[in-house]
Amino acid sequence: MFNVIILGLTSFFTDISSEMIYPLIPFFLTATLGASPAVLGLIEGVAESSASLLKVVSGYISDKFRNRKVPAISGYSSSAVGKFLLYVANSWGIVFAARVVDRLGKGIRTAPRDALIADSTDEKKRGTAFGIHRALDTAGAAIGVVLAYIFLTRYTGDYTKVFLWSLLPAGIGVVLLFLAREQKKISVPSKSPSLRWRVLPRKLQMFLVVALLFTLGNSSNTFLLLRAQNVGFTPADAVLLYLVYNIVYGLVSYPAGKLSDLIGRKRLLVAGYFFYGLVYLGFAAVTGGDRGWLMWMLFGVYGLYSGFTEGVEKALIADLAPSDIRATAIGLHATILGIGLFPASLIAGELWQHVGASATFYFGAATGIVAAVGLLFVL
Repeated sequence: MFNVIILGLTSFFTDISSEMIYPLIPFFLTATLGASPAVLGLIEGVAESSASLLKVVSGYISDKFRNRKVPAISGYSSSAVGKFLLYVANSWGIVFAARVVDRLGKGIRTAPRDALIADSTDEKKRGTAFGIHRALDTAGAAIGVVLAYIFLTRYTGDYTKVFLWSLLPAGIGVVLLFLAREQKKISVPSKSPSLRWRVLPRKLQMFLVVALLFTLGNSSNTFLLLRAQNVGFTPADAVLLYLVYNIVYGLVSYPAGKLSDLIGRKRLLVAGYFFYGLVYLGFAAVTGGDRGWLMWMLFGVYGLYSGFTEGVEKALIADLAPSDIRATAIGLHATILGIGLFPASLIAGELWQHVGASATFYFGAATGIVAAVGLLFVL
């Protein structure tokens, strides 16, 4: 469990940094720089998708050379550079570049890091391991959101000061990662792992197809924050809503992972996708008069979706994929989700701008519920 804790702490500090700035980006873009919701969708879609193209490549290289640590360190370092670019941004074009660099870092690090967690853990405790990692990751996210709120209110909307402070925990996360240990017991394969689709087990192939369908309606979380502002929340209050999401997400992640070890991954994933569909129906129907209890409840239920799915999905892929292509399979899953996020965010932005905010969330709700039904058949 040593690697699980170290990697969890690395993600803890990195997410403090990331979530200090992430919930502020839609307001920084739209209020300070004058960008439209469509531009926000373009930035988030391109940033996430371009980064995700690296995830399968990074996983493949990690499998080929049986080195998880070096690409993980490179990825976390790149994300820190992206945060510095955000600090100096004075146009949405620089924000675009900052988000791409930050997400490229995530694309490089995700598969090797998750493969190292899987390599370091017994199969029967894999859900627990990923649950611990997600819990620490999300605890950092919650702290980051609190710090974002404190700095935002203290500096009365001066976003750049928050961006500057975010560099400190990002650096701590990179330093901690040097303590992680490669798992020497895993030998280098006699031939290079394959990137071909047909080498994947049938059940894993079908799960990835359903995951892609789901992702088409799973637009960036920045649209949830923009929706909160749309119904009357101030940017500072919207940050607190995002804090509720992260608290619920963090509290659920570990018990969800442990429960998946006991009852299987399928039930929790179906429940998570179903919760997603319900919460997006709620975001579609909410009005300015509902800016009290309903919005707080919706962000809380959204945390249930993330807690039920994030770590459990990774544990499922680690279970289904042969050990010699484990990082490749984890990276492929992340790449597929990222590819889907590009059209998802573009669709969300265009629906919002040309049809209305509710249309964005009705579309997401439909894909979530259809994907939940699909999982019942493919797993």
